[in-house]
Amino acid sequence: MDNRSEVREFLASRRAKITPQQAGLPGLQTGHRRVPGLRREEVALLAGVSAEYYARLERGSLGGVSDSVLDAIAAALQLDEAERRHLDDLARTAAASPNKRRRRTTEDVRPGILGILESLTEAPAFVRNGRLDLLATNPLGRALFTQAFAMDSQPANLARFNFLDPAARSFYPDWNQAANTTVALLRTEAGRDPFNRKLTELVGELSTRSEEFRVRWAAHDVRLHQTGVKRFRHPEVGVLELRFEGIPLPADPGLTLTVYSAEPASPTYDALRLLAGWADLEIAH
Repeated sequence: MDNRSEVREFLASRRAKITPQQAGLPGLQTGHRRVPGLRREEVALLAGVSAEYYARLERGSLGGVSDSVLDAIAAALQLDEAERRHLDDLARTAAASPNKRRRRTTEDVRPGILGILESLTEAPAFVRNGRLDLLATNPLGRALFTQAFAMDSQPANLARFNFLDPAARSFYPDWNQAANTTVALLRTEAGRDPFNRKLTELVGELSTRSEEFRVRWAAHDVRLHQTGVKRFRHPEVGVLELRFEGIPLPADPGLTLTVYSAEPASPTYDALRLLAGWADLEIAH
């Protein structure tokens, strides 16, 4: 992925989201405005840099930019934590020498992690990489995402399932939210690891085959996805409302352990027990 175009489109998309009033510049609202959101010179004013310098940065020249300038731009554009980290990733890539641009990642799930997965008998759990490949699951996790595992492409990939399998529209009751999150996670990973060939190929495939993906990818939204609640509609046990924790594995760069849990004595807790029984029957057959 071209770092300069990524920088340009990301900064321009963030600038377009902020009005002068939101930025504390109400006096600049009058008159006809040719651009949505802030103009470049307004961002420069808020960040305390020259208009020429900011224009150069927005054209993609982030190499060598100081942390203080990045902080000032982040404040001017009112970036959230995920967006600020993404800006750091873009700047890091711009400053890196070509032989240091490839991020060290792994596809192998260590036996110790596999043991942890197997020990989680009452909670769906899986290990994924930044492309959203499901590299390892426990039996309950595989039962939860059985439709994703039924797709022809392997390893099972949550982004392909979300955008290329019609079953995803039923599996995710809040499909738009799930789709937005999926693309934001891939965009975040593209900032962290822009020279990952398999990630680039996945984005190209989804952009070609899904207009829904293509529109969301062009928005340049990013997201941290570490904890929260998700809803699923499983074809065998119905609606599940599950808390999740996404735990990065420091010893395994690029891998995340995700564990779901249900409130005790809740309908979802009972549904998970049914799902576990259904999974046992499937394994027995």
